[in-house]
Order: sequence, then C-alpha cells, then structure tokens
Amino acid sequence: MKQVIIIRYSEIHLKGDNRSFFENLLAQNIKRVLTGFMYTLNKISGRYIITDYITADEPQLLMQLQLVFGIHSLSPGFQVKTKVDDIKAIVSKLNISGETFKVVTRRADKSFAIGSMEFSAELGGVVLRNNKDVKVDVNNPAVIINVDIREDGFTYISTVTTPGANGMPSGSSGKGLLLLSGGIDSPVAGYCMAKRGMSLNALHFYSFPYTSKQALEKVKTLAKRLSEFSGEINLYTVPFTFVQEQINKNCNKDYMIIVMRRIMMRIAEKLAAKNGCGAIISGESLGQVASQTLESITVTNALVRSMPIFRPLIGSDKQEIMDTARKIGTYDTSILPYEDCCTVFLPKNPVTRPNLDRVEKEESKLNIAELVDICVSKAEHEIIN
Repeated sequence: MKQVIIIRYSEIHLKGDNRSFFENLLAQNIKRVLTGFMYTLNKISGRYIITDYITADEPQLLMQLQLVFGIHSLSPGFQVKTKVDDIKAIVSKLNISGETFKVVTRRADKSFAIGSMEFSAELGGVVLRNNKDVKVDVNNPAVIINVDIREDGFTYISTVTTPGANGMPSGSSGKGLLLLSGGIDSPVAGYCMAKRGMSLNALHFYSFPYTSKQALEKVKTLAKRLSEFSGEINLYTVPFTFVQEQINKNCNKDYMIIVMRRIMMRIAEKLAAKNGCGAIISGESLGQVASQTLESITVTNALVRSMPIFRPLIGSDKQEIMDTARKIGTYDTSILPYEDCCTVFLPKNPVTRPNLDRVEKEESKLNIAELVDICVSKAEHEIIN
C-alpha cells in the first residue's frame, strides 16, 4: 500500500493522436508548481499519480496542484495491488465520518473478474461491518468511496475529491500578449486565456510622473500571481507619458481615449509579433466604459490585421469579473489606489460612438509611426515567475 494523490485529466482525454503532447505539457506544469517538494510523478492511463511524498506536505501539494490548468480533479488516497483481499483490507480501515456512504467502483481493468456493481456491494458490506453507525445511501451519500481499478495492476482508493482548475495545459494553445493595466479586468482576462492553454506575455503602459512607482509595482504583483497559473510571464513596460502629452496638445480632447487606445494597439501588435505572440488579449467588457462600446471596439479593431484580439470578458458583467478576480487572488491587488495611465488627461465627455474617418483625422495631427517606434524601442523587459 502507498499513500498517493490521484490526478485526473480535464479535456485532454478528448484528444486523439496528439494526446501525448497535452499529457507531457500537463506533466511539465505539475512539476513547475511542485518545485521544491519531494515526490514521484507517475503516468498511468488517463491519470497522473503522485507518490513518495512527505505526508505533512499533502495539503500544500493539493493547493499547488489546484493552480494547474488541465486537471479535472484531485484525490488523496491509497494505491494497492489489484487483489480482492488487499482492496478489502484498505476499505475496512477507512474511517467513514458521515452518516451515509456509497461505494463507486470503476473497472478500467476488464480482466478483474468481479463486475463493478457487484464489487461495490461487497465493499459496502465491508464498510458496514467496520462502521456500525453508517448507512448506505446511493442517491445522496455524505461520503463516496471511489475504487478505481486501473490497467497498471493497481487499484486507487479515495474518499475525498477536490475540483481542479480544468481547462487546457498552459502552453498548448500558443502565446498571447496581455494588455495588463493594473485594474480588475485585465488579470481576469489573462487568467481566462491561460485556462484555454495560452502562455502569457504582458504589456503595461505607464505615465510617470502622473502615475506612481507603486502603480508599476502593483502590475508586477498581478503578473506574479498570474504566473502561478500560466508559468513564466515576459512583462514589457512602456513609457507612455509623451504620447499622451502629444495627444492632449494636438487632438480634440473628446477623442483622446480612442486615439490613445489605437496607439496602444499598434504598439502591442508590434511587440507581440516581435516576441512570437499570436494574439493580443484585452480585458474589455462590452459597454462598460466609453472605449468599450461596439463602435469604439470596431474602430480599435480596424488597425490590427496580423493577429486576433481576444476579449474573453466581452459578455461578462462587472460583478462576474470581480467574483473571478477574488477567486484567483488578484482582486485585493487590483483595487489598490494607484492610478494607471488610462486615467491621465481623462476628458469630461469622451466620444462613445466614434467614426473611423473622424478618428483618422485626429490621428493625422500626430506622427503616429514615430510615436509607436519610440515606444517599442523604449520597452523594458522583465521575466516574472
């Protein structure tokens, strides 16, 4: 008998001939979050099994594994040889704390002679003999005893199942450049795309002296938290003050936000292409602010042609986004009172339904290409992990 942690896949089991690619990425990501722990990771059909770990580390191991996209669920349990007497010996020692229970047997190893329902009934009898105050309830049991008979010659027994992060293994869906503002929305957008298997780079625009050093540190803290889910993040920080000053000086104030957003997208597209990213990721939610109306998004999209702009929060309301931010541990950092560059030179009446021709007329008052090139050349790079 061995004490183990059973790791069940999420969507990976749906993959065909390239399933091993996703399994190997999942293993890499498991090893990444368990750096510093002592353990052995073994792969069996449809599962990863962690053995040889220090018992006292188990709660922390489970907590770290919940950060890994691609994991459907986790169970601490026991590994025994697939022999009837050995399995019954383990089940007999289980302390069933609830008033009701049921046994669920999964027989992946079809050479095991006893059928699943029959064996569940046998094991239920073992439990009843050793736990006098419990009853069987097949519909709504307080405790489910899972008996997983696998093809590797071992059976895995558990009574607790913890949900995993689900999704796809990080790194399985290419790389995207996240526009990381420091607010509530953009870290959640990055989390959503990382959950779909995308590796993250991040781009932040800052406006010293109008924004503080603390605002930049706040963004680095958010990137650090996201890296716990997605793995290493390349963070690019771009000074944007002089661009905003040029827009404020030369353009109609009501068009400042949309012109600024379009310049940001040009810079993002260049940096993304330069660093092997196949998409730009934005935290926009339809109708939330002036720059996120249908017309504003259309005008912004019009100039990015080499890659898609992913907006995973486009149909989410603010409460849903805040709930996710709390769940993933970014909310408390995001609400720290340090302003980002989008609040600098904020107009009183920003245009909410911009016309592309009028926007391009305002942009003609600037040397856009020069501003973009300067920003790209001044981008600073830091690896966050």
